[in-house]
Amino acid sequence: MSRNPQIDARARAILSRNDRGGYTVPTHGLYPFQWNWDSAFVALGFAEIDRNRAWLEIETLIGAQWDDGMIPHIVFHADDDGYFPGADVWATGKTPPTSGITQPPVLATVARQLWAMEGADPAHPRLRAVYDACVRSHRWFHRYRDPLGNGLVMVTHNWETGRDNSSEWDNALERVDITQVGPYQRRDIGHVDTAMRPHQHEYDRYVAIMQFGRAAGWDHRRIAESGPFRMVDVGLSMELLRANRDLLAMAQALGDDAVADELRARIALSETGMDWLWNEQAGAYCSRDATTHDSSGLVTNASFLAFYAGVGSPAQRARLVAALDRMAGSTAYLLASLEPGSRDYDHRRYWRGPVWLVMNYMIARGLAEQGHADWAARITEDSARLIENAGFYESFSPETGEGSGGAEFSWTAAMWLAWCGK
Repeated sequence: MSRNPQIDARARAILSRNDRGGYTVPTHGLYPFQWNWDSAFVALGFAEIDRNRAWLEIETLIGAQWDDGMIPHIVFHADDDGYFPGADVWATGKTPPTSGITQPPVLATVARQLWAMEGADPAHPRLRAVYDACVRSHRWFHRYRDPLGNGLVMVTHNWETGRDNSSEWDNALERVDITQVGPYQRRDIGHVDTAMRPHQHEYDRYVAIMQFGRAAGWDHRRIAESGPFRMVDVGLSMELLRANRDLLAMAQALGDDAVADELRARIALSETGMDWLWNEQAGAYCSRDATTHDSSGLVTNASFLAFYAGVGSPAQRARLVAALDRMAGSTAYLLASLEPGSRDYDHRRYWRGPVWLVMNYMIARGLAEQGHADWAARITEDSARLIENAGFYESFSPETGEGSGGAEFSWTAAMWLAWCGK
């Protein structure tokens, strides 16, 4: 695929427009702050334009890392009353103000890519600080988010997954007590069609989980042990395993033998533990409730991160490819965030059907690495067609290609520049 100069220019303009000087907002209005995994992917886009700016995006993010190692999911660099819940609602007491939860740990993988683009020199002047931050972040996950000791990641808020409104969380969310939530004013539905956003009864539960964390003083041990939402997420589990592999490569290059040994042990534990998420009936990796141990039984785009993480027996991978083929036959564009025909599938509603290009990017990369070049090419081509036909939206309908969520979206522009527009 050759570059399209007009679309390239639009992608660059979006990154420039959403640049706040050291960090990028996902889109104007709907998301007016810095988001964790958004910034990681945006750095890949900036790397095609200005390597210094790419590193700066990451450095600004890790500047908000907590003392315990957590990299928060939102950093509130500036006041903006157009978003709920804002810094005053989270009340974490941090400087700069942040949320009290994290997001998918893709930073080490992106940092390794930026480093490799510039020659993979162990003496790279900007590598060490980012590497150290990733080591601390990964240790935080291992310390606070692996209660079953199987190398998988438990989340304590559905927002941490990045797949905020996935049907995988429905049963666990139903158990969340919302009687003490009280009144609040949503801001998201003032920016985007309500048909594309979570329902009110779902949002009430998101707020209740956040309020539990705030009442617990953002004590991550307490929240992990007794919080109202405890899901072992297939997405974060796969993303952290992949990130640990990438962090190991950096540790070896830096001669950090102790960390390298630590990471090898964590990788081995995760590789073995991942089978706990395999659902034979679904023929896919699915998230599990950490309290009831029930599997969601749902095939989502996160199921296919198995290729990105480098896990699965030949038989399991064959089942996943069969699921991919099934989904390709039921939609015009890959890859739906939920298999069509599943409960509550909706091709327009947030994470219940729409295509997300950052997920497509990770999945396509994993498929290519694991010998499925044809599927990787199909997903890459579909991603490019979505942008060419609809523009730079947050997500897209897998059925019609219509854009959904926020427009002029930073990470979609970044994916065009760094991946599917090449």
